[in-house]
Amino acid sequence: MAHAYTSGLRVSPRTVVARTRRLPLSGQVVVQVDDRVRPDTVVAETYLPGPVHNVNVANALAIAPEDVPGCMLKQRNDSVEKGELIAESKGIFGLFKSAVRCPERGTVEMVSDVTGQVLIREPSTPVRINAYLDGRITELLPGEGVMVETVGAFIQGIFGIGGEVHAPINQIVQSPDEEVTEEMVDARCAGQIVCGGSMITLDALRKLIRVGASGVVVGGMQYHDIGDLLGYQIGVAVTGGEDIGLTVVVTEGFGRLPMAERTFDLIGSMEGREASMSGATQIRAGVIRPEIIIKTDGFEEPQARSDPAARGLVSGSLVRLIRKPWFGEIATVASLPEQPVRLPTGALARVLEVRRTNGEIVTVPRANVEIVES
Repeated sequence: MAHAYTSGLRVSPRTVVARTRRLPLSGQVVVQVDDRVRPDTVVAETYLPGPVHNVNVANALAIAPEDVPGCMLKQRNDSVEKGELIAESKGIFGLFKSAVRCPERGTVEMVSDVTGQVLIREPSTPVRINAYLDGRITELLPGEGVMVETVGAFIQGIFGIGGEVHAPINQIVQSPDEEVTEEMVDARCAGQIVCGGSMITLDALRKLIRVGASGVVVGGMQYHDIGDLLGYQIGVAVTGGEDIGLTVVVTEGFGRLPMAERTFDLIGSMEGREASMSGATQIRAGVIRPEIIIKTDGFEEPQARSDPAARGLVSGSLVRLIRKPWFGEIATVASLPEQPVRLPTGALARVLEVRRTNGEIVTVPRANVEIVES
C-alpha cells in the first residue's frame, strides 16, 4: 500500500482556523454565538482570589481566643485598608489599650473565636480572555470560554518564544535568504510583526524590542541567542510564557536557513494586513507549534477543511525536508515505494522519492519529511 501518515506543517493561503479560548477557572462568558470579534475583544472573564493574610489577633492583644470577636473594630466582609485598625483591646479602665492594624488592603474573610485568628483576603485579580482571532464566535462553553473561528492564511513555524500578539505584517527584506541586521530595524517597525529572511542577529532582536515591535517571523536564528536574549537557558518542552516584549517565530530551524519561498511569498502577499501570532511551542506529547494567522476578507468557509496529517502522504503531496543535506527545502512526492530500503547507515526504513524545486528526484526516509498543507 503506497500510503503513509506523517506529521504535518501547515502553510496555507486560505483555510478555516478555530481556537478554543478558555478561562483558567470558572467565570462568565460575555459574548454570544455569531458575534463578530476582533483579536482584542474580551470574550470571557473571571476573578482570581487574592492572597490571604493570617493575623493572630489573640496573641497581639494578649487575650483569649473567645474574646477576639468582642475586640474587633471590623467585622466579616468589611473592607479594610493597609494600616487601618481592625481590633483593639479593652485595656484597664479604658487605658493601656493594645491595637492590631491591617497588614494589607482587602476584606475581612473570617474571625475565629477558636483560634483567635483573623483572615484578611487581598482584592481579587480580574482575568480576561480575548478572542485572539479576527473572526466570529461559533460555540459557547458556559462558565469556561468560547470557540472562535476565522478564515484566512495560516502559517506554522518550527519554534517560537513569547505570547500572543496581533499587529500588521511588515516585510523588511526582499528575499527569503536575506539576513535581518540591526541597521534594518527602525521606528517604522514599532507595533509591527516584522518578516525577515534567512536569519536574524541578536542585535537586531534587541533593537526590535527597543523600538517596540510586536513580533518577528524569520527563517532561522542562532540557538545560543535565545539564552542571551532571555537571560537564561530555555527548555525544549514548552515555550510561550516568556516576557521580553517581543514574540518570535522561527519557520525553518536554528542557524542560517532561508525561509521557504512559499512561506515568504505568502507572508509578503499579506503585507499591511493585521495578523494574530503566537510563539507557544510544545515539543513533547500534544505538540503545539508557533503560528501566524492572517484573516482574509469575508467569513465564507473554504470548500473543505484540510488536515494534512489525516490525509497522509500520497503521490503529489507537498512536503518539507527536515534533515540534511536538503534541510528546509519544499519538495513534491514523486512516488512511495512499498518495500523498505537499506539506507547508507545500514538501517532498513521505508522511503519516498521526492522531486526538488530544481527537478531532481531524490530518495529520502519517510521520517525525514513533514507534510506541508497546500
